[in-house]
Amino acid sequence: MSRIGKKPVEIVSGAKVAVNGNVIEVEGPKGKLTFEHRDEVTVTVNEDAKEVVVTRDNDERTSRELHGLTRAIVRNMIEGVTKGYEKKLEIVGVGYLAAIKGDVLQLRVGYANELQRKIPSDLQVTCPDQTHIVVQGCDKQSVGQFAAEVRACRTPEPYKGKGVRYQGEYVKIKPGKSATK
Repeated sequence: MSRIGKKPVEIVSGAKVAVNGNVIEVEGPKGKLTFEHRDEVTVTVNEDAKEVVVTRDNDERTSRELHGLTRAIVRNMIEGVTKGYEKKLEIVGVGYLAAIKGDVLQLRVGYANELQRKIPSDLQVTCPDQTHIVVQGCDKQSVGQFAAEVRACRTPEPYKGKGVRYQGEYVKIKPGKSATK
């Protein structure tokens, strides 16, 4: 049996979980999330023990895969609506900067044109200064996806380290041509 899938998910105070058929709805102070799970697994809410239990019908490969996945998604949803998720990005490079205008993130990262990325409605994106970007939201997948899209605008290059990187990310700097002499 799946080690992750068989563990019940604790419902934290402030979160409300409802299951309607294959649709799981989680509501909390940070927002509301829904997820439609596959038929191979069954999700039940135990109100007395304040936990969500995910079970599978059989031991086929697909069922075993979806068992742990569904449990992890439910756990992430509960954590997202209570605590929220956050990704911090930093911009390294002379003249590289970021700004927010309305619902658009504007990036100047060394190209001839300014890059613009529309901010999804379920995320809060802030720029504490011109070289840092903070992406916050209750959905772990959308926070990570938007942060990855912003980073992909100019990934850190290995010779000078210029580009957009996650805060604390280590970029290995290669020696240039002059180091080979």
